[in-house]
Amino acid sequence: MKPALSLLLSLMTLIAGARAHAEAPELFAGVFDPPRAAPEFSLPSSDGEPVSLERFRGKVVVLAFGFTSCPDVCPTTLTTLAGARRALGQQAADVQVVYVTVDAARDDAKRMRDYLAAFDPAFLGATGTAQQLGAVREAYGVAAERVARGESYAFSHSSFTYLIDRAGKLRALMPYGHAASDYAHDLRILLGS
Repeated sequence: MKPALSLLLSLMTLIAGARAHAEAPELFAGVFDPPRAAPEFSLPSSDGEPVSLERFRGKVVVLAFGFTSCPDVCPTTLTTLAGARRALGQQAADVQVVYVTVDAARDDAKRMRDYLAAFDPAFLGATGTAQQLGAVREAYGVAAERVARGESYAFSHSSFTYLIDRAGKLRALMPYGHAASDYAHDLRILLGS
């Protein structure tokens, strides 16, 4: 091949690649660039089998942290995620929501199962000892602080969710307050990549 033709083909390939990158749909969530391996964990789950990211390799995982006694943020997030799964239709089968409790004392597997079923029966809860849950929160940079409320308590905790791709890579961090349509948009992009 002549050098000029080779240079032209290389330039066209470079332009096509840049155009494809520029035209790639953008996520609403904050993007990890470059994506990195999501920290692995293994915790008791609401379905009786240990929950780990490896278990869901090949699916997109939405990883959220909260507790079943949460009065507002957690139910809002879970309602939003259920709406996003409904919006995905058949593609929802390739999305797994994993909800890790920050309340080791109250949130056992049965309580998690009953609570999550009210939002979407496909949601999976993860529980464990305070030490196990603390290690997972630390790996993901999630803050959770127990706060006294009368004779009981609640938690002040991080309210963002992680979007993990089919290969187990952290792809994005969705702040609290996004609509179900934003999640569905981002999940469709991750399902297609």
